[in-house]
Amino acid sequence: MIAAAVVITLLYVLAMLFLLYGFSQVKNFCGSHSAPKSGFSIVIPYRDEAGNLPLLFKSLLQLKYPPEMFEIIAVDDASQDSSEGLWKDFQQENPQLNLKLLQNIRISGSPKKDALALAIGSSKEDYILTTDADCELPPGLLSNYNSLIAETGAVAVAAPVALKTEGPKMSFLRGFQEMDFFSLQAATMGGFGVDIPFMCNGANFCYSKKAFLEVNGFEENLEVASGDDIFLLEKFQKKGLRTAFLKSAGAIVRSAPASSWQELFFQRVRWAAKTSAYQSFFPKSLGLLVFSMNLLLVLLSLLVLMTVMPPGLLLMVFLLKFNVDFYLIYSSARFFEREKGMKMYFLSSIVYPFFSSSVAVFSFFSGYHWKGRHFRK
Repeated sequence: MIAAAVVITLLYVLAMLFLLYGFSQVKNFCGSHSAPKSGFSIVIPYRDEAGNLPLLFKSLLQLKYPPEMFEIIAVDDASQDSSEGLWKDFQQENPQLNLKLLQNIRISGSPKKDALALAIGSSKEDYILTTDADCELPPGLLSNYNSLIAETGAVAVAAPVALKTEGPKMSFLRGFQEMDFFSLQAATMGGFGVDIPFMCNGANFCYSKKAFLEVNGFEENLEVASGDDIFLLEKFQKKGLRTAFLKSAGAIVRSAPASSWQELFFQRVRWAAKTSAYQSFFPKSLGLLVFSMNLLLVLLSLLVLMTVMPPGLLLMVFLLKFNVDFYLIYSSARFFEREKGMKMYFLSSIVYPFFSSSVAVFSFFSGYHWKGRHFRK
């Protein structure tokens, strides 16, 4: 047990230091604000998002980019609330926008991939920019993408996602999610920094329509409910296409946090469920290592509580993980200018191994519910 704990901990620390190095290699992008050249199709699948749409609409109206060079394609995935009506009202009130409203056509086990594929098939612009209906887009998002594409020639660009801020009093649930988001964003940037991109977020992901068609879109992954973003990135990498990360404060898309622990749990189960379908070695091995590290802390805690083992080993493993994670997460928090959110780090670091292990185990053996639907393993 001791030998295994030492090996897992050392491998974990080395992996996090590797990602921390990668994070430092992705420089902040201060583009030359190139003249608008790339056209964008902003694709937004939605289902029962009436409460979030007003903020999304406001951000869409504030985009600073020639209106003739972007379109918005919203795809209704069988909403049962007033979402569809809100989109129609928004379209009528803003005729200056090139806005298309589509109804999703289910052909696979992944409603979101069906919606994205439908929208991409009807798109007119060269680049597809995906986001979610619970997001807010920054005014300079398209300009930043345009400049990075002009400078790098990348056909796929991932960009940062943060949680929407709330009032001065932050709940632990909100703070816990923010810590988790910081770690995911740091790992995402770290992967790009060491030229092994393995994560991105579909709430802020852009790729050329030509590249999408070249890798046959979502084929081979249509029965996995989630993963429209990561599987595409994996296919772009396998094909040898150029990818990049847009590390710019002016490109941060903000997403709504989960409103309950149950919602957060099943959201993470949905994300974890796609891990077994990864084709690349690095994300699979890293996922296994992270799971092993969190499970190790859970097991050591139980052994200490049962007085089977003294607390020395648990304390050593926890402190090593605590410190290396802190540097990685703090680096991410600084980029998002949310250092004050780190006050939730200590308690989150205690809860996270139990939460993460539960999510992973549940995703291995069970399906999950999401937006009123049940998805099988």
